[in-house]
Amino acid sequence: MDFTKLIRPHILSLTPYSSARDEYSGKAGIFLDANENPYSSVLGKPFNRYPDPYQSEVKEKLAELKNTKPECIFLGNGSDEPIDLLIKALCEPKEENIVIMPPTYGMYKVCADIQQVNIQQAPLTEDFEIDLDNVFDAVNAATKIIWVCSPNNPSGNILSKASILQIVKAFPDKLVVIDEAYIDFSTEPSFISELENYENIAVLQTFSKAWGMAGLRLGVAYAHPTLIQVLNKIKYPYNINIVTQGLLLEALDKNDEKDRLVAEILSNKLKLEKELSELEGVVKVFPSDSNMILVKFEKAKERFKFLLDKQIIVRDRSNVALCDDCLRITVGTAEENQRLLETLRTF
Repeated sequence: MDFTKLIRPHILSLTPYSSARDEYSGKAGIFLDANENPYSSVLGKPFNRYPDPYQSEVKEKLAELKNTKPECIFLGNGSDEPIDLLIKALCEPKEENIVIMPPTYGMYKVCADIQQVNIQQAPLTEDFEIDLDNVFDAVNAATKIIWVCSPNNPSGNILSKASILQIVKAFPDKLVVIDEAYIDFSTEPSFISELENYENIAVLQTFSKAWGMAGLRLGVAYAHPTLIQVLNKIKYPYNINIVTQGLLLEALDKNDEKDRLVAEILSNKLKLEKELSELEGVVKVFPSDSNMILVKFEKAKERFKFLLDKQIIVRDRSNVALCDDCLRITVGTAEENQRLLETLRTF
């Protein structure tokens, strides 16, 4: 792939900010270069030094877990940071566009709107599958990024790998971003394994869902090293703080615990899906490969308000394409799910 044509010319020629840790990345020495406080922090904890701007230790460990290379990894403040940076790096405002497949994760559109990047829509089918005709109609010469959310949000289903690969192969000069925020809940393998086969793929994942670390705000982009270098070039210098890096290093030793949590959530999901499908007023429970269930209700908005009044918070998605009268329900604990069901029965 010719990355010089994919990336905005002024980004390629940009001189990035050079931090003190760019000049010296060692851990030993007398640090008089970054205007830090030499006495530790007011909390008495070692927060007085700037963190590694490229998170080298974390990436080494993560690369081993994901069977990829550290130079193919970008760590961001949630997945939203690489979403924003990819649009910033590739798309000329008011001239070029991204393609999205509604209903889908809303931040692709928000980040494009903020940066005045045009948006082409290729709606999914009524069963929330990729409509290849819509995609091929939406992509044009000004398209830089094609966004694929799989498993999809808000519908929860995994999208056809064959269809995604058909898009990747059909548009070798476009970047196809596969957002896999919910991949740990699916039986399908990650597209990370395809990075060596297709240079025009980027994969997004997160530690917010299966790993249970949403409060730490940590997302990951996996892509060709050239693209990762560009993201590192335009990110804020110290985008992942020292506490988050330390906690992530601990978490990566607990992959088995992550798998245990996922298994429990999936078990709860099966029970919840069954009981929801038997409730009066439920029109359809959509298939899910994630930790959420999209449900079509009679009087969806009234039920949403009813639940809210009982301090049970679900997501009203009825204003989203193809999701008329639908509520999105995150799978909770067994006790939380039971309270949800009991409350719905009293509507």
